[in-house]
Amino acid sequence: MKKIILTAMLLLIITACTNTEQNQQKTTTETSSEISHSFQKGVTMTYGADFNAFFNKALQAGTVITWAGDWNELSIQDSAPHVLATLAESKKYTPIIEAQFFTQSSGKLLRELNDETKQQYKDSAVAFVETYNPEYVAFGIEINLLYETSPEDFAEFVQLYNEVYSAIKETSPNTNVFTIFQLEYMKKNNEWDLLNEFNTDLAVFTTYPFILYNSPADIPENYYQEIAAHTTKPIAFTEIGWQDANTEFITLCFEQMKLLNPEFAVWSFLYDQNVQEPFNTMGLLDSNGNPKQAWNVWINA
Repeated sequence: MKKIILTAMLLLIITACTNTEQNQQKTTTETSSEISHSFQKGVTMTYGADFNAFFNKALQAGTVITWAGDWNELSIQDSAPHVLATLAESKKYTPIIEAQFFTQSSGKLLRELNDETKQQYKDSAVAFVETYNPEYVAFGIEINLLYETSPEDFAEFVQLYNEVYSAIKETSPNTNVFTIFQLEYMKKNNEWDLLNEFNTDLAVFTTYPFILYNSPADIPENYYQEIAAHTTKPIAFTEIGWQDANTEFITLCFEQMKLLNPEFAVWSFLYDQNVQEPFNTMGLLDSNGNPKQAWNVWINA
């Protein structure tokens, strides 16, 4: 549901990251011992008061950093996904690249899924994976929202995605390839059968339970365990959020997710963002980088 912003700002950190590499590695070493959890966790790439500060804080928040944006950015050198993948080894985090092709809020395609676009998407995906051999790549975000607004476009994407999956596996067999579903709408509309449409290595979701519940206290005890009744694949979460970065929800979320042993779990925003409500208050830090109560709850979970 989020929009990852300020790609150009990311490019400004390359030189700074090189100059401060020793300090960053020290920060990673010092903070990694403070993180006690049974699965990888992290945050999405978001911009706050200072982009260098983002990496300092992100490495404290976990070992995973995700990027989500227009699929076409995979074909643009020095774009955000390329920079995130390039810096991963030296900064010691796991990048997760999420390529999108439609707008979730409207279901409108970013560009028509004609033969030319499909080939461009496929070629850029394979070339990107061939260059970086990433551990995780995703194509399509909250794909069941497209199913609800345009079943025809959804069917076109299913075919494209499965072709991309096969091509990537030939190029980089160890890369985990998946698409992403929106959990609350999947539950609400009983869309579990959509999981079977895609060849995936993981069953991956975004989750914003406030869509269904007024309070974290209302969330059923088996809320996340239900997923395991519909798939035998490893489970992961690329977006987790509740307005005002609710600490009760963070605690509940980790308690339930530990029973699933997910591959990774990612909080949607590190900083508060200038986006639509209620997503604008979901940062673990405010827009100036000041920690909220949720910050300590998350890093110590």
